[in-house]
Parts: sequence; structure tokens; C-alpha cells
Amino acid sequence: MTLLTTPAVDAKQTFRRVKRHFSPALATAGKFTGQGAVEVAAEGSRVILSDGRSLLDFGSYAVALLGHGNPEITEAVRDQLGRMSASTRSVQTAVAPLAAERLADYLGGGLGRVYFGCGGADAVEASVKLARMATGRTTVVAVDGAFHGKTLGALALTDNPRLKSGLEPLLQGVVRVRPDDPGSVARALREHDVAAVVFEPVQAENGVRLLDEAVLGQWCRDAHEHGAFVIADEIQVGLRRCGPRSVALAAGLDVDCVLLGKPLGGGVMPVSAAVGNDRLFAPLLADPMVHTATFSGHPLSTAVIPVALDLIERHAEDGEWIAHAMAQGLADLREQFPDAVTETRGRGLLWGVDYRSPELAGDVLTGLARRGMVVSPCLSRPTTIRLLPPIIATEGDVKEAMTMLTDATAGAAGGA
Repeated sequence: MTLLTTPAVDAKQTFRRVKRHFSPALATAGKFTGQGAVEVAAEGSRVILSDGRSLLDFGSYAVALLGHGNPEITEAVRDQLGRMSASTRSVQTAVAPLAAERLADYLGGGLGRVYFGCGGADAVEASVKLARMATGRTTVVAVDGAFHGKTLGALALTDNPRLKSGLEPLLQGVVRVRPDDPGSVARALREHDVAAVVFEPVQAENGVRLLDEAVLGQWCRDAHEHGAFVIADEIQVGLRRCGPRSVALAAGLDVDCVLLGKPLGGGVMPVSAAVGNDRLFAPLLADPMVHTATFSGHPLSTAVIPVALDLIERHAEDGEWIAHAMAQGLADLREQFPDAVTETRGRGLLWGVDYRSPELAGDVLTGLARRGMVVSPCLSRPTTIRLLPPIIATEGDVKEAMTMLTDATAGAAGGA
């Protein structure tokens, strides 16, 4: 499908179905973002709506790093679809092991064991489960402001009371530490039977907060001294979203597992991965049936991983200039609107813009929707708008994005 041959879709009927079968609130949110239209096609950095409008996608919650419908990714899916679209799960296929080998090599070879999931929370659940089984301990250390998913196990690590309301008790034994306290993990280790320390090097959902690498390094040393595992959740920030292939490994952090997802499927297929060492994966090495899933290592999903990794590396230099352009553009935005924009921060292709109030941030989101740009709000930080440009964005895309953000900010602040 190309953007010139989009299917006819009845947006009103679609919203009625969303309201009836999913949620009225979801229908309302979709109407707001699409301004009454729905997605019907996408290509590169553009999404086409049912009313014919084109949106610039600087959101998609980090999935569309390579844009939408990359032809090399879709060709890999078509090729695998013509060969074997699903696995019997009784006979081994060649596709998933090849993807695992490529992924382990991509991260430097120090972490050689891989578990494939369908979404980020799958990787979180698998890694925490393995840490508890391997150590025989029950406590997991998580960081204030963290987001690790919404399944019951992952949600226990997520620091958002709104998402947990009515669900307590969740997974027991989660201890929280402050991200600016180097000694917090050591204290937790002395006071609790800790299986693992889990952190995001950059807390994307928490308003794009960069954790201090010196603090993380101390946490890693303390954890290993006490026999606990260290898990770096890079589901949103890895794979060059924030510059390096792995933020933690590039910083020299001694981690036992890196969690990846979102762009791992090339923006086409849902897939995630926990990439760890032998010690963490010992329970699976002893008994591979202690943690399984029907669609783990699905042929269509894993077939795209080597292609996606190659494409990401091919565009790595593009990501560098886009990051520089975004940093400069957002610095200019803050200088232009000092009373509206309180802070801008980020790394690579992940940026956060803080506004004076949630209401002002909401008005900017409305303005961006009207002007034709998709971004990602932060559930945990309603004053922050998250920008996630694709690594294939053009100079024109970046300029257009900054123009729309400037105009939307001006309109919300009363300057237009």
C-alpha cells in the first residue's frame, strides 16, 4: 500500500465500534488526536487519515524509529510469510535463533542469552521472574518515577498510583529508591533479600529524566557485591533512540540483562527481548519450560530483527544530526517562551518539553493535533510533552516539527 491508494474508511462508524467494544474514553481520545478522523495508512514519517490529511509522526511511543512500513522490513515479513508464518513450538525453527545471535552480537557479545516476548512488559516479566528463580530471593528494587509496563508483575515496578488504583496488592517485595541517591541500593540490600535492581537509564514516561550514570554505576557494584542481578530496561530508550545501541552498556555499566522492544520489530511487527547472561538465565538453562509463551520467538516477528538492526546502524549518523537539530530547536523554543516552557531536556531522539501547567501542555497538544503532528504525552508527568522523531526524519521533517511546536506553544500561551 502507498499513501496514494488509501482505503475508504468511515471514521464515525469506527469510533462507534471503539466506543461499543473498547472504551468510550478511548473513542474520545482518538477523536481528539485525529480531529475526528482515523488512521488508514502510513509511510515513513507520515500517517494518512481517513479525511485525507497527513500527520507528521514524532510520537508512536518510540515504535516508529525506522518510520512506518519500511520496505526492507515489510519485504522480510512477506518473505517469511511465504515460507512459514507460525511455529509448531515442537520443532525448532532457524529464524528465532538467528535473530538471537544477531541481537547478542549487536550488543557486544557479553550478554549471550535471549528471551523473545511480544511486548515490553513480557521482557520485564521474564527478567524479573528469572532473577527471583536464580537467586531464590523475592525483593526487587525499582526507582522512583519508573515505568516498566502495566501487567500485574511489571506494574508493581511501575511508579504511578493512578495505574495501580484498585489492584493492590500487586507483586510483593518491591522496594523503591531515589534516582539521585548513590547509597540507596546498598541500604536496600542490607535491609531486604534482593533478587534484582531494575532501572531505566532514561525514564521516558517520567518526563524524559536522564539518570545519573555515576549513581547507576554504584548501584551495579553494590548489587553484584550482594549477589543481586542488575536489569537495564531500555525498551523505549535503546537501539539508538538515545544515541548508543544500549545506553547502559555504552556507559560501561555492569548489567546482567538489557531489555529491548518497540523499534526492535522495525515498526512493523510486535516483538521484545530480554538479553542476559548465563547466570540470570540459569533457570531456563536447567529447564527451558519454566517460562514459555506460545508466540515467543514468532517467525514473522523475529525475521525482521536482523533487518531492523542493520537499518538502525545504517541511519546511525542521521540520528546524530537529528538529535543536534532537536536540541537546538528546543533551546530556541525555551528562549522564545520563557513564561510557558520551563525546561527542555533529552538525549538522541527522545526529548521532553515541560510546560508551566498541565492545562498549558494540554492546549499545546490540542494545537499540535490541529496543525498535523503526533507526539506522545507523559501519563506520569502531565506537564511534559514527549517528542520521538524517527531516525529516518528529513531536515524538512525536523523544521516542520519545530515550526508546529512553536506555533502551538504560541497559541497556547496567548501569543497567536
